[in-house]
Order: sequence, then C-alpha cells, then structure tokens
Amino acid sequence: MVLKPQDVVVSLVLALHPDERRTYAGLAKRIGLSPAESHNATVRARRAGLIRRGEDEDQIGGRPILKARTKALLEFLIHGIRYVFVPDRGPHTRGMPTAHAAPPLNTIILGNDTCPVWPDVRGTARGESFQPLYPTVVVAAKQDPRMYEALALIDALRAGRARERELAAELLTAALKG
Repeated sequence: MVLKPQDVVVSLVLALHPDERRTYAGLAKRIGLSPAESHNATVRARRAGLIRRGEDEDQIGGRPILKARTKALLEFLIHGIRYVFVPDRGPHTRGMPTAHAAPPLNTIILGNDTCPVWPDVRGTARGESFQPLYPTVVVAAKQDPRMYEALALIDALRAGRARERELAAELLTAALKG
C-alpha cells in the first residue's frame, strides 16, 4: 500500500470537522474527488492509521462513520509529510497564497519576499508556483476557510524554514485539537 496525497486531504477533512456525518459522495464533493476516489482514500488512510471507524452508535445508514486519528495524523504531518510529499516549485504565476503567505502565518511572519502560490487563474496574488498537496485543494480551500488555513500550514511544514515549520506545527495542532 502506498499513501497518496488525497488520503491526507481526506483525513484532514475528517479531523477538521469531526461532528459532521459524511458519505463518500459528500466527502468527495467537499474535496473535488469522485466518490470512488474518496472511498479508496479512506481505505488507504485507515490502513495507514490516520483514520478509524467510529463507535457502533456512530452510523450513517448502517455504516460506521469514519473518524480521524488526530494524534497519528499530527505526528505524520509534523514529522513526515515534508519527506513524503515534497512540493515542486515553479515560475512566478497568479494563484492563491499558501504556506507563510497565507492565513494564519501571514499575520505572524512578516517581511518575507517570496510568496508561494497554488496556481489558479482566479488567484488574488502573484508569486512562486507551489505544487499543492493534491490538485483539487484549491477548490476545497475556497469553500472552507478552516481547510484553507490547515492546508497552508501543511505547506509550511512541507517546505518552510525551521521557524515557519515550528509555528505551523503549533497552529495546526491547535486547529486539529481545537
């Protein structure tokens, strides 16, 4: 089994919204996947220990609800994601700010001259092209501000300097345990 980027994104959605009851179709719509892709992502994430089945009383139509294993997910994000999903950087383009250029780090880290952006023709910023964790995260981030902040923090963990990674780890821990 190989963990894929969409498995991390699915796990992140479950961690950020633990009380929402999700079907595979609903999860797929939120992230921009097909229902089959969201199902496969949950299977891989469960095998990797990032999510689990809920208790017997937590069910949708007789099926157990999936829950994030927040501690395991944070451990992977803080200590492993930068080695597994290394982002490609490219030329300057229009896009959506990420990492230290996006909330919440952009209010803490000031004066940095580079602005990493996820390429997006409707983006509000110009900067260095930064490969998102999964191509559809731009859509997910536009729909959900909490998801946008978490994905930007994950990008800071993937490619940030030591101080950015440290701050991102603290903020992401607070967001997922909050």
